[in-house]
Amino acid sequence: MVRDRLWIGLLGVGLAATALWAFDVLPGLAFPLIGPLSALAWAFGPRLHDVRPRRPWRLLTAASLFFLVGIVVRALLVGRPYPVAQLGDVFSVCGFALLMAGMLSFLNRWGLNRHALLDGLIVCIGAAVTSALLFVLPAVAIPGRPVLVSVLAGGYPILDIVVLLLGVNMAFTTAVRQPSFQLLGAMMLLVFAGDLGYAVIGRHGQISGSKLLDLPFLVAFTVGGAAALHPTAKALAQATPLPVQAWSPARMLIIGPAVAAPFLLTALLAHPSPQSRWILATGGAAIVALLLVRASDAVQSHAAAQRRFEHQATHDPLTGLPNRRLLQIMVDRRLAERGPGEVWMFYLDLDGFKLVNDSWGHAAGDRLIVQVGARLRHALPAAASVARVGGDEFVVVQRCSEPEAMAGARRIMECVERPLVVTGGDNQGAEVVVGASMGIVRADAHDSAEALMRDADTAMYQAKEQGRNRWTVFDASMRDAVRERVEIEVALRAAVAQEQLSIAYQPIVDLTDGLGTRTVGAEALVRWEHPVRGWIGPNMFIAVAEDANLISALGAWVLRESVQQLARWRDKGVVDGDFWMSVNVSPRQLGDAAFADRVAAILAQARVPAANLVLEITESVMVEGGEQTERLLLRLRELGVRISVDDFGTGFSALGYLRRHPVTGVKIDRSFVGGLGASIEDEEIVRAVVAMSSALNLAVVAEGVETTAQRDVLAALRVPLAQGWLWGRAVPASTFAAQIRARERVGEPIAVRSD
Repeated sequence: MVRDRLWIGLLGVGLAATALWAFDVLPGLAFPLIGPLSALAWAFGPRLHDVRPRRPWRLLTAASLFFLVGIVVRALLVGRPYPVAQLGDVFSVCGFALLMAGMLSFLNRWGLNRHALLDGLIVCIGAAVTSALLFVLPAVAIPGRPVLVSVLAGGYPILDIVVLLLGVNMAFTTAVRQPSFQLLGAMMLLVFAGDLGYAVIGRHGQISGSKLLDLPFLVAFTVGGAAALHPTAKALAQATPLPVQAWSPARMLIIGPAVAAPFLLTALLAHPSPQSRWILATGGAAIVALLLVRASDAVQSHAAAQRRFEHQATHDPLTGLPNRRLLQIMVDRRLAERGPGEVWMFYLDLDGFKLVNDSWGHAAGDRLIVQVGARLRHALPAAASVARVGGDEFVVVQRCSEPEAMAGARRIMECVERPLVVTGGDNQGAEVVVGASMGIVRADAHDSAEALMRDADTAMYQAKEQGRNRWTVFDASMRDAVRERVEIEVALRAAVAQEQLSIAYQPIVDLTDGLGTRTVGAEALVRWEHPVRGWIGPNMFIAVAEDANLISALGAWVLRESVQQLARWRDKGVVDGDFWMSVNVSPRQLGDAAFADRVAAILAQARVPAANLVLEITESVMVEGGEQTERLLLRLRELGVRISVDDFGTGFSALGYLRRHPVTGVKIDRSFVGGLGASIEDEEIVRAVVAMSSALNLAVVAEGVETTAQRDVLAALRVPLAQGWLWGRAVPASTFAAQIRARERVGEPIAVRSD
């Protein structure tokens, strides 16, 4: 854009006019042209680029106008008697005052930095000592001229020193080094250079000299106007402070000469006057004092930074509690100490924390973690140490007796179980109860914090497996269980990679005839025959697969194999076109956004209609899955895949979840089916599920049917579908096909036992 290049035009015009003036070509054109153009640039440049705030630029605009008027008045009054000839200096001094005010306005906007101020004072005292000895004292001491002239001759260097102080502070305070800032710096240096030239002739009693002495001022006007017109002028208001005020090599190039100035001048002055000695002594002492203050500040800042970094390295930034690293140090220290009682560790993991994160967002989850940390701190004795060692994991360490440890465990559980207030999104404050699973271990034979934490963590996972929201005290048998679990995980990884697992199929029958003579579907169940350990139950290796992040690969294999098996049965006429396959899906599989596309690809490859596949999900998926899971389930339904809720009635079982999610059926858990014929309560639960499902148009399957009495009650309650040992256990594909043919021949349910 043109307005972004105006500064280049001003710079070119100004420098060209200056060159012409220097070579006596149109000498009367330079100041009348450059001065007004620069003033206009100061006035309208910030408006052109919408610079905010404009106060510093307005002050600088006013300063440029006063400087310009001062130059014009001084030129008009050349040769006039004292004090009329000095009227131009009044405007120049006012220009200096406004220039300083503008620079202070920038500094006030950026924030005054103590280190930058100290470094600026060092530079300026060095410059002030030099200026006083070389220019001010000689100018003031010249005999026979009016006091005002001497004061002005000695005052300009002092004003320059103040401008230098502010300029150095600006350079040392901000990290901005953009063109506008650089042009401003160049302007101040040119003003300083111009005044230095006049100071040199002023020490000999002159107040005017070669016109080249005005050359720096002409260029200063030009670059100052260019600074105001440059697009980066907007960035000066939002300048970034320097995070660390270190004595870098570049900064030392500025500070070094200032520090050396008083001492070099002491050596160079052959016969210093009393005033010179006082200035040298005072300036040198001031610089040494400032250096000591600066060094002291640097040492204190370094120590504070070291303490801050140590705290950050050993404490959790969210709760302020010790982290795992510091906890290990504290535990090792406690283990090495002797004292009454024994060292106990309580390792707790919050239950239901993921639900809070998914429902209200991570910020709400963070606030909940902070509340739990604060509660633990206040609920436990001062001698107890509380640490956060993971996302929702806390550890408490305390030296006490066994009864005190058990009382402490109850106190920890009570403080966590009390309702917590969470806020997030549109929620202005809801109460939630998360609970915790906790492992407890006593430091009997433990010789390190690492061993203690390992066993406490093992006990905590045992508490989770036993139903959550409880605590478990560690014993040595748990270590053997962990070792066995690790061995199973290693073997399972090899089994999944080499496809050593197998799939068994359990029939699902149509119960509308009261007997279940017609098989309408099958559930695919994975089986593992270990070459050494033998039969390993799915309850063991499925949990290991979940923890070892193998469940997605395992689930994908089961889905692919079972759909292909269904295709083979359809091709051979073993099953009809309505026969469907039911496959369990883990929450982790549903966390994959591409899962629906993989299902579609598997169905397409096997040429099996999507309606012939039922994916079984758990109730927890509907509660904890979040919006991504809802979208994924909806995408599966759009493909035509049916979705059923497995083990219905054992989890959350809320009608709202069924209405919100695109499910097509529910499977009544075997724990309710087992009591049919003997328990009125179980019968009423099943009746309620059937009524609710009928109202929502959901298919109902009753699992775990083992007796004809259970079958008859289910038929009377109008449960349409069932599966269980009464019709057959899960068997290999070939046996399953034989089972179907046998049932069709006799028209009665025939249980086929697996080998």
